[in-house]
Amino acid sequence: MKYITLTLLALCTTVVFAQQKTISQATITTKTTIVSLEEDDYTVAPPPPSAEGAEVRIMRFGGDGETKSITQIKNNLVKSVINNEINITTTIRDNDKKITTTLMQMNGSITGFYATDEDQEKMRKQMDSLMQSRRENGQVAESIVTPTTDIVYIDESKKIAGMLCKKAILITTRKNKTDSNMVWYCPDFKVQGVTSTGGIAGFGGRATQVAGLEKLNGFPMQYETMMNRSRKMIVEVTKIDIEKEVKDKEFDIPKDVELKAMKDMQQMGGGRGTFQIRVGG
Repeated sequence: MKYITLTLLALCTTVVFAQQKTISQATITTKTTIVSLEEDDYTVAPPPPSAEGAEVRIMRFGGDGETKSITQIKNNLVKSVINNEINITTTIRDNDKKITTTLMQMNGSITGFYATDEDQEKMRKQMDSLMQSRRENGQVAESIVTPTTDIVYIDESKKIAGMLCKKAILITTRKNKTDSNMVWYCPDFKVQGVTSTGGIAGFGGRATQVAGLEKLNGFPMQYETMMNRSRKMIVEVTKIDIEKEVKDKEFDIPKDVELKAMKDMQQMGGGRGTFQIRVGG
C-alpha cells in the first residue's frame, strides 16, 4: 500500500509540473501604483561624495502615482517601455549577449546607453557601498548580505487579467530584519528570461523590488511591497497576450540614437563622478 501511495504521489507531481509551460513570446501590460501612507514632508538632502571623493550625480524619475509599462518577449529578447508624466524609458535586453540597452526620451530628445552584465554588477557594488556608507553615517561599511526568501503557498484563488492565480507570501530575511510580501501568481506558466514585469526594476528588468519572485512556482501577476518613506507599491498585470506574434523589428534600436556605455555616463557634465538613477523618489 505504501508503494502504491508513493507511486500515485509521484504521478500527481509529474502531472502538475508537466502542465506548467515556459512562454517564449508574449506582450504583457503592467500597472505600477505607488502611494504614500502618510503625509510626506521629506526633503532630499544632497548626497555625500563617493569613497573616492567624486561628486555623485543623481537623476530622479517618477514618484507617487500610476505608471504603465508594456513588456514584449521573444525568445531571448526582452523589451520594456515605461511611460510616465516625466519621460518614456525603453529597455531592450539581449539575454544571449548579456547586454541591456536603455533609451530615455525627455523634452523631445533621446539619450541612449548600454551596459553589460559585468558593468552592471560593478555599478551595483558601488551603489551598495555608497548606500551602506550613508546608512552607517560615514562608518566603515559592512559587507552586503544577500537576502534569503521562504515562500508560503496559500490555498486561495482569484482571476487577474483573465488568468486563474494562486496566493503566496514571500518572507525575506536580511540580517536581523524580516519582511513579508503578498503575491498572486499564475501556476500555469513562467516567462522565458523575465522574473516579473512592472515595479521599479533595474535596467533590463533583471532586478526587482521584491526578493524571491524568481523562486515562485509560476509567474507573478500581482504583488505589493513597502518602500522607503512609508510608501506602498502595488504591481498588477492588466493584460497578457501570448497569441499575437511579436515582430523582430520591435527590438531594433533607432539608428539616429547615439549609444554610450553606461560606465561612461559617470562623467556626465564633466569631471569624475558617480551616476545614479532613482525611481519613485
